[in-house]
Amino acid sequence: MSFMTGPKRTKFDVEPGTASPLDVAASLADRETLQMVAEALRLRRMRLAFQPAVYAADTSIIGFYEGFIRLLDNRDHVIPARDFIGAVERQELGREIDCAALQMGLMTLQRNPGLRVAVNMSARSVGYRNWNDTLRKALKQSPDLGARLILEINEASAMAVPDVLLPFMQEMRQTGIVFSLDDFGAGITSLQLLRDFRFEIAKIDGRFSRDIDRNVDNQPLVRSAIAVAKQFGMFLVAEAVETEAEANWLRDAGVGCLQGYLFAAPTVTPDFSAFRNGRAAG
Repeated sequence: MSFMTGPKRTKFDVEPGTASPLDVAASLADRETLQMVAEALRLRRMRLAFQPAVYAADTSIIGFYEGFIRLLDNRDHVIPARDFIGAVERQELGREIDCAALQMGLMTLQRNPGLRVAVNMSARSVGYRNWNDTLRKALKQSPDLGARLILEINEASAMAVPDVLLPFMQEMRQTGIVFSLDDFGAGITSLQLLRDFRFEIAKIDGRFSRDIDRNVDNQPLVRSAIAVAKQFGMFLVAEAVETEAEANWLRDAGVGCLQGYLFAAPTVTPDFSAFRNGRAAG
């Protein structure tokens, strides 16, 4: 007697009532990306790419550099941050990425006494022991680093764990560290928390900078964000500035620093020679 057999199952087949094949494929892709990220961290295949933020009033003067983490796969190709940042935000991998970025940022500051650098972090890393130990050890060995370090925190991340972040910010300000609120204007921000956090810097989300000179729908939103930031004493930086027209509009609206491809692309081989003699940026 022969029995009928169905088609051979594949890794994308699912039982009735469970996730769709597209969901399964996306999950597999996420796992593969996370494996690449974990491997890059284990083998130290990582770099910081630095991009300057220039003063709007005089774009020949650099206010600070932002360091963007770059993780490399086994062929030395960059793993796009957009492919893994969302997936690792709540995982230990995300904390390890923040540790790596902080370590490289601190080493850069130590080598260039006149440099000021912004390092991205998740507010969740405040409670991560390795990240905290890395920061505190560096500040103990070189107390001057605090005055040249900017910790840049995503708006959504900051709003997620205010009870952890607030006391940390208050403590670290005593070392000279400045805090920057990234992606300002992109989400729903509690005005009460903005008042309590007192971020020194607010970075206008790049989606609002693009074509701002011509986008009449975004212009009132950006003006409102600028007004709120100024009310809370935050220095304004605009990201993703790519044209002179955008730069001029943002400068006239009251933005203090501009950052984007109009001035320089992020690079893993920046020329910091001007900062090695201790002359501060700007």
